Parts: sequence; structure tokens; C-alpha cells
Amino acid sequence: MSADSHPTLPPVRLLPDAELARDALAAPLFARAVRLARWAGPDTRVDIGGELVAAQLPAAVAVLGLDEADEDSAAHASQAWRVAVDTGLVDVTEPEEPEEPEEPEGSEEDGSGSAAGERGGSDGGFGTGEPGESGEFGTAEPGEDLALVTGGTPGDVLDLWLAALDTVLADAAVPALDDLVDALDAGGEIDFDQLDWNPRREADFLDGVLANLYLLTVAEGGAAEEPVPLPVLAASMVVPQDMGDPSDAVLEQVSDAMMRLDDQFRQLEPIGLVEFRPVDEALMAEADDEELAAGAKPAQGGAGPVEDDEDVSRYGMVRLTPLGLYGIRARMLEAGVEAPALGELADKGADVLLEVVSHYSEAAAQAEIEHWLAGRPVADAARELLAAARGADEGAPLRRLRCQQALAPTGEAAEPAVRAVLDDPELGGLARVWLAERGAGDVPAPGETMVFWLTVDTIAAQLAADGEAEARELPLLIESLTAHHAGFFDQAWRVDHPATAYVLEAMGRLHPDKKAAKEARKAAFKARSRAA
Repeated sequence: MSADSHPTLPPVRLLPDAELARDALAAPLFARAVRLARWAGPDTRVDIGGELVAAQLPAAVAVLGLDEADEDSAAHASQAWRVAVDTGLVDVTEPEEPEEPEEPEGSEEDGSGSAAGERGGSDGGFGTGEPGESGEFGTAEPGEDLALVTGGTPGDVLDLWLAALDTVLADAAVPALDDLVDALDAGGEIDFDQLDWNPRREADFLDGVLANLYLLTVAEGGAAEEPVPLPVLAASMVVPQDMGDPSDAVLEQVSDAMMRLDDQFRQLEPIGLVEFRPVDEALMAEADDEELAAGAKPAQGGAGPVEDDEDVSRYGMVRLTPLGLYGIRARMLEAGVEAPALGELADKGADVLLEVVSHYSEAAAQAEIEHWLAGRPVADAARELLAAARGADEGAPLRRLRCQQALAPTGEAAEPAVRAVLDDPELGGLARVWLAERGAGDVPAPGETMVFWLTVDTIAAQLAADGEAEARELPLLIESLTAHHAGFFDQAWRVDHPATAYVLEAMGRLHPDKKAAKEARKAAFKARSRAA
């Protein structure tokens, strides 16, 4: 994470906790885990590790209402049970691992070991007596945390869901069963060298994918509605940003990443993290790696695939749900990443508000400001904002721009506070603009010194907000200023503002007229010499 004090990610727009908790309870996998936790009781038997014994899986499948004829139903039940155990919805007492018995003399001749053999017959380990009489199995019962599902706060439910998410993410990072089978050696053990599986690396890859998906989601307006094509997401993990046309080797890596993500997002959808449209199975059957990878080739600028939307959707589409946004943000915060959420500054002072929103996009800043204003009397808010906007530091111009943005929706109740700063050298220009926009009377005309100071301050703020490369309207503003003020640069270099030289240098680079640009650079030199 950057050492800067401002957020490194755009703010996310989250649903209220109560709505997120309802979404969590409705997530299919979490709902199954809750149902199995309520089902657990005296007759429930578990193996080492707390897994349900095989003989109990049919009953679990029935409790969940899954299709008993579907070969995947037992796996779904087993996963739901594992989530229930890992989240504390179920408490298990694992069986003690049996000690290796000593072979009695003459056992082969007199059959003295037959009783032990009879207890472990083909009935799944229950024997012929009451369940558990052999002591070979552990037990399970509903955990204390199960009561939180109906009796806890929304935050309690979300904490349980986050624990379930951790379990699912860990499962998703494990290689597919086919890969595990292929990696078995002659002795039936997994050859990890052949598998080429590094748990930490796989977990980091999945975390990176989800972080990229989060960033793509919050980049505009806090929560994007459009799904992200799987090729774009895979390419974001594989293709270097400075690469032009990806090589065949890179495209093959993208293809492999796509197929990994297809399998992983299928596992992540039931917990409610994503909405996922898998890769078209017909496409996988028809296409070889090169054809599949072709769908992953980024368009110019890396904005997306070359193919049209209908074609791209065949390669898979994924979108973080509102619950998914909450979950990924929570994991980022736990990892020390600063991931802001809209509305979290509502109880902060105006100084914190203006400092933080100075690094937001204009739309995100407006949304945060509206949250902040909603809980305050307008007159008090206006006074606090204006006080926080003062300053001669590097960030002050952008704070004043955001202050002006914050004052824009306020009404007559803010006018006394605004009029009180008309003579303030830093805020007087801002105050006159606000009053003029509302058609207020009795507004004193600004002096020439204030006009030039406000001009420098405004340009400095816009440069700080957008940067020269993105400030598309700034060259037009600069051209208009110099066209309507004869001798603009002769006076501008004398402006007593900390950013005067910086602004004039930028004007020299941005002004569309070469002669005026040269005058701006000369004025910038004079301003620096004056400051020195």
C-alpha cells in the first residue's frame, strides 16, 4: 500500500448492512450450511477433520433437497457441511486417531482379530449396533454461532458469511480433481512436483484476480453494473501493461488463466460473491487453445476484447454482486489496503472530508459530500467547510474547489456564512462566485488582485484534480483567459499565490497559441525568480 495519506482505490458504494445480510442468508451455499447446522444432532458422525462420514451424505443430501440421483449432490452437501464447521455453525468433536494395534501371536491361525474386522464392515463404518458404539467416529452438534443467524445483528451475519467466504476461496485455489488424479504416482500419492501447485501462489493469483475485478467495478461511480468479460480479467493478470500485441505464448497463458477462472468462479458463485456466466461449453469443445486465447486479446488501450458483446459473452462474463463488493473490500481492509466506502466520512470533520474527497473523482466526491451534508444544519456545515478550505499548502486549491462543490447544493441558510468571508483573500473570490450563481444582490465587485489570485487558484485546483494529460477543457479556459485579458501574463507572474509559477509553467505547455505559450513560460521564470 502507498504511504500517501489519501486512498489508493476509488470509494465503493455499499448497500446497508441489513440488505447485505439478507443477501448473505440467501446465498445458496451459506443457506445450505445453515440448514445442515440445524440438522446436526446426536446421530451425526464425523471423520478426522470434521468431515461427514460417507454413510451420512445421503441423509445430508435429502435434508438439502438436492437431487439424490445427481452425482454432484454429495459433493455439494459435503462442501456445505465444511462451511458450517469452518464458520462455527456446527461444533464437532473429532474421533481420536486409533493407535496401531500390536499383532497378537497366532492371530492368523486362530482368527483372534476377526472381531475388529467385523466392526468396520461395508456399511460405511456404523457396524451393526447403535451409531458410535465403536468409538471410531466423532460427533457434531449445532454451534453457538448458529443462533446469530436469526438472533444476531446484520454485522454478525456478515461476519459468519465472511468466514464462509474464506473457506470457499481456499477450496477454489485447490487444483481441479482431474489435475489431482493425473498427478497421482504409482503408489497412489500426489506428486506435487508434477502437479506444479503452490498453495500460496494459487491463493495470491485468486486474490489478485478479485482485486482487479473490484477495481474495475468501483472505477466509475462506486459500483459498476456491467459484467466484466473473462478474457479481460485473465489478460489483466497475464499481459504486461506496456505490451502491444500479445505474443502467442502470452495468449496461451491468458487462455490457461481463463480456464482456471472459469472453474474458480463456478465455485464462488454459490456463496453469493459473483454473478457468473461460464465459458460456453460448446466453445470449449470446438476450439483449441489458440482459438480460445484469441477471445482474450485486449482491444486497443486494454479496454476490452476485440469481438462484439455477443461473441465475448461466450468466453465468460463475471460481475461482483453487492455482497461480493462488501466481501472483497473487507478482505482488502484486513490485508491493510485502504479501500474507502461512500458515506464513511459522514461523522468526520469538514477538514477530513475535503482532504479525502480531493482525491476522488468528481462524481464520487459529490456523492460523499451529499452524505456528509445530510446530517448537518446547513449554516453550520457551510461555516465548517469554508474554515477547512483555507490554507497555502499544495492541496489547498483542490480543497477550495471541493468546498465550492460542497456549497453548490446548499440554499439560503448558507448565505450568512458565505458573506462572512467576502473580504477573505483566499475565500473572497469563491464567495462571490457562489453568491453570483444564486443571483444574490449587493455583492461587491472583486478587485483585480482577487481576480488574478482566483484564476491561479482555480487552474491549480483543476490541474491537481485531473492532471495535464486529462485536463481536456483547461486549454480552452487558458485561451479564453488570455484572450479577454490584455497583458495577462505581465500581471499574472506578480500574483501572490504559492502555485503561481507552477500554473504559469503548465499554461506554457497547454496554451494552443505558440506565442502566448512562450509568454507564459517567461512569466513562470519571473515568478520563480520573484519567489526566490
